[in-house]
Amino acid sequence: MSADDWWRHGIFYQIYPRSFQDSNGDGIGDLDGIRARLDHLVALGVDAVWISPIYPSPMADFGYDISDHCDIDPCFGTLAGFDALVGEAHARGLKLVLDFVPNHTSDRHPWFLQSRSARDDPRRDWYLWRDPAPDGGPPNNWLSNFGGPAWTLDPATGQYYCHSFLKEQPDLNWRNPEVRAAMHEVLRFWLRRGVDGFRVDVLSDLVKDAQFRDNPPNPAFVAGQEPAQPWLLLHNTDQPEMQQVMAQMRHVVNAFNDATSSRVLIGELYLSLARMVAYYGLNADGVLEGVQLPFNFQLIGASWQARHIDQLVRDYETALPAGAAPNWVLGNHDKPRIASRVGPQMARLAAMLLLTLRGTPTLYYGDEIGMTDVAIPPEEVQDPIEKNAPGEGRGRDPERTPMQWSGAPQAGFTTGTPWLRLASDWPSHNVESQAGDAASMLTLYRRLIALRRAQPALNRGDYEALQSETDVLAYARRYEGQRLVVLLNFGTSATAVSPALWPAGSIVLASTDPARARPIEGGTLVLAPCEGVVIGPPGSGHESV
Repeated sequence: MSADDWWRHGIFYQIYPRSFQDSNGDGIGDLDGIRARLDHLVALGVDAVWISPIYPSPMADFGYDISDHCDIDPCFGTLAGFDALVGEAHARGLKLVLDFVPNHTSDRHPWFLQSRSARDDPRRDWYLWRDPAPDGGPPNNWLSNFGGPAWTLDPATGQYYCHSFLKEQPDLNWRNPEVRAAMHEVLRFWLRRGVDGFRVDVLSDLVKDAQFRDNPPNPAFVAGQEPAQPWLLLHNTDQPEMQQVMAQMRHVVNAFNDATSSRVLIGELYLSLARMVAYYGLNADGVLEGVQLPFNFQLIGASWQARHIDQLVRDYETALPAGAAPNWVLGNHDKPRIASRVGPQMARLAAMLLLTLRGTPTLYYGDEIGMTDVAIPPEEVQDPIEKNAPGEGRGRDPERTPMQWSGAPQAGFTTGTPWLRLASDWPSHNVESQAGDAASMLTLYRRLIALRRAQPALNRGDYEALQSETDVLAYARRYEGQRLVVLLNFGTSATAVSPALWPAGSIVLASTDPARARPIEGGTLVLAPCEGVVIGPPGSGHESV
């Protein structure tokens, strides 16, 4: 077994810690709560847990405004509690990945407090400070991802500081070697505590244009799009120097590799396909020295049609550098849930797609039971994006609601009042109720994951695109003579599938009946609307998983 196997062929599960499990009744999920629910993840069959930020923070952006990179916020627990979580996760065979937020800090971080204290302070250049424009306004036209200018004036020193997000989140200056060294030490701090890797927040934004030039107009901009889109993001993201930044970061984590397990870097990147795959860091010698898994978010914004997704997968497979590990994502804490985007039946098909494509899949907590977005009344809104631009539909609270564990009060999430309201269907739509239901979404996920783990063709095999003229997406996975065929009906009507697409054998798993394998009757295969199947030779069905 390779030291890379766990991240190259395994399955990741994202936990938004505020919403996973509360252990002390304050309505906020915490580390002890995660520890108490590790057995759910083992039963589900995932290999690694990624936890969103848990560091000390004023919580202007719920943990992405960090005031101390090397501690735990009291609302989540303590360093001792974190160490216990790492130990218990590892004892269960689970890897643990933390969110690393290198682009910015909180405005209450000691580094920024020192930086803003005076123009000649030694840490002034740790952040991005610029004189006002001739009219006294911001230095350039860069915009915050959360709305408004990406610059805020500091009256005491007469300069503006840059913030790609909230004004409470000043951007670090990654051109400064001292900043790089300090952030590398943050990585080492957590690696020494047993962390297996990091998801790197807004990776492409770390380095800004050295001349701070204006961004050019975006000719494709349409009113109502995200706040930063009137301009092409040419000078404040995806700069050439990022290749060196990634290589240095990778060197830091590689030093903690051992013979049984390497450490992983996962990059958050909302870029074009060509630019996204550049973050694998292919150098002139053919070596990949960037992040091992540049997050592939294409399915989140994809048109949910067979032909579109077929082309998307083909293009992605073609664009990958030699030796690169592909990966797929259906959702996360910043985007609407898959079951809300495509509906509950199509969400089952999406699960099948995610777990049978070539590459490392990442699940978002709650998707395994089909959780949906929850409408949050204005008076209960927590998310700063929604508060800054109410009613525009960009708020992220709906996909961050508490995990629905059981029919107990507050869905078993807390004995107090949840920080966000629960979905109204929690009494019947929860882990406990679905665990014993052979037709449930949870059963489908468990069966899919078990099949994926048992079949090398699915967890490490090649991808073979198959041609289909209908609303059926068809592909095969192959490994050392084994071949499994996946057929996914994206249509709204039953569809007969050409026998040329599927081999002799049987249906080893179907999205509509995950607990039962079945033969293909009479040489005819008709897929119900939104039905997906995996077809394999005898012996590749549930009897082997």
